[in-house]
Amino acid sequence: MRVLPVGAEALLLEVSSGDEAQALHAELLRRRAEGSLPAGEIVPAARTVLLDGVPEPGRLAAELAALRLPPVSARAAETVEIPVRYDGPDLVEVAAHWGVPVQEVARVHATAEFRVAFCGFAPGFGYLTGLPSRYDVPRRPSPRTAVPAGSVALAGPYTGVYPRSSPGGWRLIGTTDLVLWDPARVPAAVLSPGTRVRFVPVPATGPAV
Repeated sequence: MRVLPVGAEALLLEVSSGDEAQALHAELLRRRAEGSLPAGEIVPAARTVLLDGVPEPGRLAAELAALRLPPVSARAAETVEIPVRYDGPDLVEVAAHWGVPVQEVARVHATAEFRVAFCGFAPGFGYLTGLPSRYDVPRRPSPRTAVPAGSVALAGPYTGVYPRSSPGGWRLIGTTDLVLWDPARVPAAVLSPGTRVRFVPVPATGPAV
């Protein structure tokens, strides 16, 4: 693990994989909860975790550099179920890329166990891991100017759900009516780093495009 200073009271921890970043994030949260890690914010990303509000970053950096990471416990986080209609406009392209029938895309996706690796792009948007690497898909050659809110999408190793309408180049495989982000709700976001996620198929309102 590489530990880099960021300003006067922050450290950026770099690891070699997304799995390591998730394990590191979980371990740092555990240590903060037990009182052995003085940190204000713990922010995971694809292969990094940022610690902010660290009073003695030099001392902590040496300690963290020697940290051995335990595996992430499957029981360490709550599970959110997201109802999804597998009716996305990119189902045919995803099925062709996977080399499976169109109906198999829904089965594979709905039987996977996902975890929110990190959040970003838009409020409430989680980058979910859980599909085996053979199901990675490339982004679209050109992004759509507007992706509808609730779109369930794939890009690279990640699954995501668009919390609001926005441009996007991910492959759309379904839709959900679940509101992922609501500033009037506590918490505002349904998904947070470490949350486990299951996609539950529901009947589509029309034929897949």
